[in-house]
Amino acid sequence: MNIDQFVSDFAECFDDTEAEVFTPTLKFKELEEWSSLQGLAIIAMCRKSYGIRISGAEIQEADTIQDVYALVSEKLG
Repeated sequence: MNIDQFVSDFAECFDDTEAEVFTPTLKFKELEEWSSLQGLAIIAMCRKSYGIRISGAEIQEADTIQDVYALVSEKLG
């Protein structure tokens, strides 16, 4: 897993936001499209694409996509 692929996978969880907006430093909860449904989509993406489980609380603690990437990387070992 690398950060570019993770950002791409992360962006796929959003329907109305252009992919170019997504960068590792994006504060994703500031997006107009952000909702708890996107949080669930991110959780599902992490499980399906990377085989790990993250919680809603862990998503809430993250500020940027880089934060979520670091969490997933840590869980992958």
